[in-house]
Amino acid sequence: MPVTHVSHDIDALTLTITAEFAAPRARIWQIYADPRQLEKIWGPPTYPATVVDHEFAPGGRVTSYMTGPEGDKHAGYWNIISVDEPTGFTFTDGFADADFTPIESMPVSTNEFSFQDKDGSTIATYVSTYATAEGLQQVLDMGVVEGASQAIGQIDDLVKA
Repeated sequence: MPVTHVSHDIDALTLTITAEFAAPRARIWQIYADPRQLEKIWGPPTYPATVVDHEFAPGGRVTSYMTGPEGDKHAGYWNIISVDEPTGFTFTDGFADADFTPIESMPVSTNEFSFQDKDGSTIATYVSTYATAEGLQQVLDMGVVEGASQAIGQIDDLVKA
Protein backbone atom coordinates (compact mmCIF):
# COMPACT_ATOMS: atom_id res chain seq x y z
CA MET A 1 0.00 0.00 0.00
CA PRO A 2 1.55 3.32 -1.03
CA VAL A 3 -0.02 5.30 1.85
CA THR A 4 2.80 6.01 4.27
CA HIS A 5 1.14 8.32 6.80
CA VAL A 6 -2.35 9.50 7.78
CA SER A 7 -3.14 12.14 10.39
CA HIS A 8 -6.01 14.41 11.28
CA ASP A 9 -6.01 17.49 13.45
CA ILE A 10 -9.42 18.52 14.76
CA ASP A 11 -8.05 21.87 15.98
CA ALA A 12 -6.49 22.69 12.60
CA LEU A 13 -9.52 21.14 10.78
CA THR A 14 -7.22 19.06 8.56
CA LEU A 15 -6.85 15.54 7.28
CA THR A 16 -3.44 14.75 5.76
CA ILE A 17 -2.52 11.64 3.81
CA THR A 18 0.99 11.03 2.49
CA ALA A 19 1.83 8.36 -0.08
CA GLU A 20 4.86 7.25 -2.06
CA PHE A 21 4.64 5.91 -5.60
CA ALA A 22 7.29 4.13 -7.66
CA ALA A 23 6.73 6.44 -10.61
CA PRO A 24 7.92 9.88 -11.67
CA ARG A 25 5.88 12.93 -10.70
CA ALA A 26 4.76 13.54 -14.30
CA ARG A 27 3.18 10.07 -14.38
CA ILE A 28 1.25 10.66 -11.14
CA TRP A 29 0.13 14.04 -12.47
CA GLN A 30 -1.32 12.39 -15.59
CA ILE A 31 -3.69 10.32 -13.45
CA TYR A 32 -5.46 13.44 -12.18
CA ALA A 33 -5.26 15.32 -15.48
CA ASP A 34 -6.86 12.50 -17.51
CA PRO A 35 -10.50 11.72 -16.59
CA ARG A 36 -10.28 8.09 -17.76
CA GLN A 37 -7.27 7.46 -15.52
CA LEU A 38 -8.84 9.39 -12.63
CA GLU A 39 -11.82 7.03 -12.81
CA LYS A 40 -9.52 4.11 -12.04
CA ILE A 41 -8.37 5.55 -8.70
CA TRP A 42 -10.92 8.06 -7.39
CA GLY A 43 -13.21 5.62 -5.60
CA PRO A 44 -12.31 2.64 -3.44
CA PRO A 45 -12.24 -0.65 -5.40
CA THR A 46 -15.83 -1.53 -4.45
CA TYR A 47 -17.07 1.99 -5.40
CA PRO A 48 -15.61 2.70 -8.85
CA ALA A 49 -15.85 6.27 -10.12
CA THR A 50 -17.29 7.67 -13.32
CA VAL A 51 -16.05 11.14 -14.26
CA VAL A 52 -18.74 13.14 -16.05
CA ASP A 53 -17.15 16.58 -16.44
CA HIS A 54 -13.42 17.23 -16.26
CA GLU A 55 -12.41 20.87 -16.72
CA PHE A 56 -9.04 20.58 -15.00
CA ALA A 57 -8.08 24.27 -15.01
CA PRO A 58 -8.48 27.18 -12.59
CA GLY A 59 -12.18 28.01 -12.37
CA GLY A 60 -13.08 24.61 -13.85
CA ARG A 61 -15.25 21.89 -12.42
CA VAL A 62 -14.84 18.14 -12.18
CA THR A 63 -17.94 16.06 -11.49
CA SER A 64 -18.12 12.36 -10.80
CA TYR A 65 -20.09 9.67 -9.08
CA MET A 66 -19.11 6.45 -7.40
CA THR A 67 -21.25 3.37 -7.89
CA GLY A 68 -21.56 1.03 -4.92
CA PRO A 69 -21.85 -2.75 -5.00
CA GLU A 70 -25.66 -2.51 -4.84
CA GLY A 71 -25.82 -0.02 -7.73
CA ASP A 72 -26.18 3.00 -5.40
CA LYS A 73 -24.61 6.20 -6.76
CA HIS A 74 -22.80 8.86 -4.76
CA ALA A 75 -22.04 12.10 -6.63
CA GLY A 76 -19.48 14.76 -5.91
CA TYR A 77 -17.72 17.70 -7.42
CA TRP A 78 -14.42 19.55 -7.43
CA ASN A 79 -14.20 23.29 -8.08
CA ILE A 80 -10.64 23.80 -9.29
CA ILE A 81 -8.83 26.71 -7.65
CA SER A 82 -5.29 26.37 -9.02
CA VAL A 83 -3.28 24.02 -11.22
CA ASP A 84 0.53 23.90 -11.21
CA GLU A 85 1.54 21.04 -13.51
CA PRO A 86 3.15 18.70 -12.40
CA THR A 87 3.63 19.86 -8.80
CA GLY A 88 0.03 19.99 -7.61
CA PHE A 89 -3.41 21.51 -7.63
CA THR A 90 -6.00 22.90 -5.22
CA PHE A 91 -9.75 22.54 -5.26
CA THR A 92 -12.87 22.45 -3.15
CA ASP A 93 -14.48 19.03 -2.86
CA GLY A 94 -18.09 18.47 -2.00
CA PHE A 95 -20.96 16.03 -2.03
CA ALA A 96 -23.68 16.45 -4.65
CA ASP A 97 -27.04 15.09 -5.65
CA ALA A 98 -27.68 13.18 -8.89
CA ASP A 99 -27.54 16.34 -11.04
CA PHE A 100 -24.34 17.53 -9.29
CA THR A 101 -26.02 20.24 -7.24
CA PRO A 102 -24.04 20.63 -4.00
CA ILE A 103 -25.66 19.09 -0.93
CA GLU A 104 -25.58 22.02 1.48
CA SER A 105 -25.92 19.83 4.58
CA MET A 106 -22.70 17.92 3.80
CA PRO A 107 -19.18 19.17 4.53
CA VAL A 108 -17.03 20.80 1.86
CA SER A 109 -13.25 20.66 2.04
CA THR A 110 -10.52 22.73 0.47
CA ASN A 111 -7.82 20.40 -0.81
CA GLU A 112 -4.21 20.74 -1.76
CA PHE A 113 -2.68 17.81 -3.61
CA SER A 114 1.09 18.18 -4.03
CA PHE A 115 3.65 15.94 -5.72
CA GLN A 116 7.41 15.93 -5.08
CA ASP A 117 10.16 13.98 -6.84
CA LYS A 118 12.23 11.62 -4.69
CA ASP A 119 14.88 9.52 -6.45
CA GLY A 120 12.62 8.50 -9.34
CA SER A 121 9.61 8.07 -7.08
CA THR A 122 6.91 10.56 -6.10
CA ILE A 123 5.84 11.67 -2.66
CA ALA A 124 2.21 12.77 -2.77
CA THR A 125 0.72 14.83 0.02
CA TYR A 126 -3.06 15.20 0.18
CA VAL A 127 -4.30 17.84 2.63
CA SER A 128 -8.03 18.44 3.15
CA THR A 129 -9.16 21.38 5.28
CA TYR A 130 -12.73 21.61 6.57
CA ALA A 131 -14.67 24.69 7.68
CA THR A 132 -15.62 23.11 11.01
CA ALA A 133 -14.47 20.38 13.36
CA GLU A 134 -17.93 18.85 12.98
CA GLY A 135 -17.49 18.61 9.20
CA LEU A 136 -14.12 16.91 9.58
CA GLN A 137 -15.52 14.53 12.20
CA GLN A 138 -18.48 13.73 9.95
CA VAL A 139 -16.27 12.54 7.08
CA LEU A 140 -13.99 10.67 9.49
CA ASP A 141 -17.08 8.86 10.82
CA MET A 142 -18.11 8.08 7.23
CA GLY A 143 -14.80 6.25 6.66
CA VAL A 144 -12.90 8.80 4.59
CA VAL A 145 -9.51 7.57 5.80
CA GLU A 146 -10.21 3.97 4.80
CA GLY A 147 -11.87 4.91 1.50
CA ALA A 148 -9.18 7.39 0.50
CA SER A 149 -6.40 4.98 1.46
CA GLN A 150 -7.97 2.24 -0.66
CA ALA A 151 -8.44 4.63 -3.58
CA ILE A 152 -4.85 5.91 -3.37
CA GLY A 153 -3.68 2.30 -3.12
CA GLN A 154 -4.92 1.71 -6.67
CA ILE A 155 -2.39 4.16 -8.11
CA ASP A 156 0.51 1.68 -7.90
CA ASP A 157 -1.27 -0.86 -10.13
CA LEU A 158 -2.20 1.85 -12.63
CA VAL A 159 1.34 3.20 -13.00
CA LYS A 160 2.72 -0.36 -13.39
CA ALA A 161 0.29 -1.14 -16.22
